[in-house]
Amino acid sequence: MTPRSVRRQDGGCVGEDGKQAGPPVDGVPPTVPASVPVRKRAGGRDLWAAAAAVVLFVLAVVVGNVVNRTVYGTEGILRLGWPPLYASWLPHVGPGTPAALMVAALVVVHGPRIARRLPWRALVPAVWSASMAWTWSLALVDGWQRGVAGRLTSSMEYLRSVADVHEVPAFLRDFTQHILADAPHNWPAHVAGHPPGALLTFVGLDRIGLGGGAWAAAWCITIGSSGAAAVMVTLRALSGERLARSAAPFLVLAPVAVWIGVSADGYFAGVAAWAIALLALAATRTTRVPRLAALGAGLLLGLAWYLSYGLTVLVVLGAAVLLLARSARPLPYVVAGVLPWVMGFTALGFWWPEGYATLVERYYQGAAKVRPYAYFVWANLAAQVVTVGLATVAGLGRVSARLWPTVRGMRRAAPSRYDALTFLVGAAFCMMLLADVSGMSKAETERIWLPFAIWLLPACALLPRRMQGKWLAGQAVLALLVNYLLLTGW
Repeated sequence: MTPRSVRRQDGGCVGEDGKQAGPPVDGVPPTVPASVPVRKRAGGRDLWAAAAAVVLFVLAVVVGNVVNRTVYGTEGILRLGWPPLYASWLPHVGPGTPAALMVAALVVVHGPRIARRLPWRALVPAVWSASMAWTWSLALVDGWQRGVAGRLTSSMEYLRSVADVHEVPAFLRDFTQHILADAPHNWPAHVAGHPPGALLTFVGLDRIGLGGGAWAAAWCITIGSSGAAAVMVTLRALSGERLARSAAPFLVLAPVAVWIGVSADGYFAGVAAWAIALLALAATRTTRVPRLAALGAGLLLGLAWYLSYGLTVLVVLGAAVLLLARSARPLPYVVAGVLPWVMGFTALGFWWPEGYATLVERYYQGAAKVRPYAYFVWANLAAQVVTVGLATVAGLGRVSARLWPTVRGMRRAAPSRYDALTFLVGAAFCMMLLADVSGMSKAETERIWLPFAIWLLPACALLPRRMQGKWLAGQAVLALLVNYLLLTGW
C-alpha cells in the first residue's frame, strides 16, 4: 500500500515515514509521488498556455494592422507604428549586442544553479547586478545616443521641462494650469500625464550636477532593475526562500528589461516594488525593525502616488500582502509614511485629485480620442505577452488553475508557500485588469504597466525544475528578438 502523506507548510508532502512524497506538480502539492504521466500532462498544459498567448499576440498584430488602415495622421487610427506595441519595424544590432548575448547565455546556463547555491545575502545583490547588466546591454543594442542618452530628451519627455522649474512652490502652484493641450505653455505629454513628482525627480538630479539624458537614463535603469531584488525580498518573506530562488533567474532575464532601459516607468516600477517589499517585511516581521520597514513602505508608496496616477492600484497588492501575512499592524506606520507627501504637495499648491481630473481631460485631447477602446481592452493584454514572456504565461496558467482553491482555503487556514505565491501573482494580475478596463491605458502598456508586470514574473517559480532552463532560454530569445527586430518607443 502507498503510505499516507501529510502536507507540509511549504506546499510539499511528507509521508508517515518522514520522507518527502514528492514535489508539487501542476501547482498542486501531491499526496503521493508524482508520476511521469501527470508531469507530462502538466507540461502539456504549459505549452498550450504559451501557444494561446502567441495566438493572442499574433491576432492583435493582424487586427491592429487592419484597424490601422483607417488613416489618422501618419500612424493610423491606433497611432502606433507596429500595433499592439509602440514600436517600429527596424532590424538592427548595436554595441550592446555581444554583451546581451553573453549575459543571456551565462544566466541560462549557470543562473538556476547559482540561484540555488549562492548565500541569500549575496544572491539578492547578484540578482540586481545581473538584471542591471541585462538591461544595460539591451538598451545599448540601440546605440548610446538612441538607446540611452537620448531616450529622455525627446519633445515628449521630462528633461525638456527641467529648465522651466525655477522655484518648487511656484512650480507646484501652477502645475495643473499647464496640463491641458490648449493651455498656455502646456507641459509635454509625459510631464502632463503624471503628477509633478516625476519631473521633480529629474530636476533634483539636475540640481546636484547629474543633469542630462545619460544621468537620467542611468538613474532609471539602476532603480528599475532593482525591482528584481525587491520582488525576491517579497517572495522570501511571503513564500519562502526556495520559491524566491526558483524565480531569481526569470527575474533577471525578464523581457521587461527592454522597456526598463530606458523609460521613467522603469524608475516608477522600482520605487513601487520596494514599497511592497518593505511592507512584506513589516507584515511578516521578518526584519528586526518592522515598524521602520512599514514607515519606509509608506514613504515609498506616497512617493509612487506622486510619480504616477496609475500607481494608486498598488493598494490591491498591498492588501494582498497584509492578507497573506494575516496582519494589519503595519497600517498606522504606512499611513504615517504617506501623509508627509500628501500634506507637503497639498500645502505647496498641488491637489492630487484636481491634477488627475485635469489629466483625464488632457488624455482625451490627444491620441486617446481616436484610439478604439474595443481594440485596446484586449490588445493591451496581448502586448504583455512580449513584456513578461511565454514562461510567465505558462506560470500564470498554473496560477489560474489553483487561484480559486487558494482563496477558499485562506478562509480556513494560513496559506502554504505555494498558495501565497499564487495569491500574490493573482493580485498583481488584478491590478493590471483594473488599469486595463479604466480606459486610461490605450496602448503603450508595455511601458506603462511595468510596475504591474514585474509582479507576474514570480509565476515562473511554479514551472518544473527540469524545464526551467528551456523556459529561461525562451525568455532571453524573446527579449533579444524584440530588441533586434523592433525599435521600441520612449
